[in-house]
Amino acid sequence: MPKRVVSIPRDPALIALDIVSHGRRGPGGSVLTPEQIEQVSRTVHRAPEVVVKVSGGARDAGGAKAHADYIGRHGKLGLETDEGERVVGRDAGARLVADWNLDLSRGQYRPLSDRGRDTRPKVVHNIVLSMPGRTPPEAVLEAARTFARENFALQYRYAMVLHTDQAHPHVHLVVKAEHECGGPRLTIRKAMLRRWREEFAAALRAQGVPANATPAPLRGRATGGMKDSIFRRLRALADAARAPDQPGRTPVGSTFMRAKVERIAWQLQQGALPVEPGLARLQATRQSIIDDWRSTAQALRRQGEEALAREVERYIQAFPPVRTDAMRIAERLQSRWAESGATRGAAPDPGSPPPPQVPTEPSPRVP
Repeated sequence: MPKRVVSIPRDPALIALDIVSHGRRGPGGSVLTPEQIEQVSRTVHRAPEVVVKVSGGARDAGGAKAHADYIGRHGKLGLETDEGERVVGRDAGARLVADWNLDLSRGQYRPLSDRGRDTRPKVVHNIVLSMPGRTPPEAVLEAARTFARENFALQYRYAMVLHTDQAHPHVHLVVKAEHECGGPRLTIRKAMLRRWREEFAAALRAQGVPANATPAPLRGRATGGMKDSIFRRLRALADAARAPDQPGRTPVGSTFMRAKVERIAWQLQQGALPVEPGLARLQATRQSIIDDWRSTAQALRRQGEEALAREVERYIQAFPPVRTDAMRIAERLQSRWAESGATRGAAPDPGSPPPPQVPTEPSPRVP
């Protein structure tokens, strides 16, 4: 009977703790390698987590030039290329585009779709590699060089520049999407980003910098967050409703997230926020992660790592409660309303309902 290869899809939110799922030894339990024990130690001791994110990309040569000029601060910073050259000057972006022959990328000349959507493939990807503020900038740059060389050299052209003008040092990396030898275009997937984080963290550790690359759910953190811009928009709407004739109070244009915030605000004003069906799934995911951490602690004890096993147990005890996006928005709204009332000295309306409470569910069992 011929063999068949079956691909089983896996939900990224339910990824088990890799250090436990690897290296199993049958019913006797798992055996952790020294590298896996080091990863556990870095995680429970909260080693700085690296950030590798795609900040966008360009679909034509003009967009690629504009981004190269921007990260090069319009000639003030030099762009370091994959060939070891340093491109400096106000025309650095134009020179990079010409050297990479981006004008010959046929996809950028594809017309828009019938619905007006831009379906052109990207000619370059914009990637950001960063670490917390106290990391030496030189180490971040050297780790970025290693990362780029290992992943793109002789396949995809790239250029980078180090920025130190913000609270944390970070490297902007521009990578050409087309393969230099006729291979596949560079398409960035979530699994690739996870692998890139691990490789960048390893490159930083080679520079003597403690760095980790553990997925957020395994650290008890939500994978997303609510931006302050959402709440600024809601505040603009509230101000416009109070004083529609005053200039400067026009609310920001409608968006999906603004509509979501408005709906949650209305539900709070009615006195209740419905429990979302997705909360049960988040609770189940959290419980699965805690169970994996418990298995890790048991494996550590079997290998004589009693102190680290106790630290693992304390680590999962400190996990924050599980919250859905709606619950986080509701908490932020209530906080904003409380701050607004305290600042203006407004007394509560006697006829208004009591302050609504954000619904909670029992936390998953923690050892």
